[in-house]
Amino acid sequence: MRMLHTMLRVGDLNRSISFYTEILGMKLLRRKDYESGRFTLAFVGYGNENENTVLELTHNWDRTCYELGEGYGHIAIGVENIQNTCSTIVEQGGRILREPGPMKHGKTVIAFIEDPDGYKIELIEINSHEQAN
Repeated sequence: MRMLHTMLRVGDLNRSISFYTEILGMKLLRRKDYESGRFTLAFVGYGNENENTVLELTHNWDRTCYELGEGYGHIAIGVENIQNTCSTIVEQGGRILREPGPMKHGKTVIAFIEDPDGYKIELIEINSHEQAN
């Protein structure tokens, strides 16, 4: 068994695809409209779906926003240089919620950003994460 994807409902599909591809560097792997169901699925990720876990962006045509609820946590993405990554994200219009720094009660260097729909994304500096484990 392996994890295939995580699904997020998004209010503006093109805005979300731009965020994940242009700001976070993922690739749009596939996109399909389901006219009878009035929704579109777009899959983005850092590699082929056959070998990597990806993100499914679901856009219901009749919705422009969602309440995230209190059960959702975050998506985590490993990065090599968290300071440079965060600077680039800000330059491209992304929002930093927590500046890079060590996590509470540990040494792993993390930061939090937010996507256009308000979903939280944790950036984890790969070198510090590997040393902390």
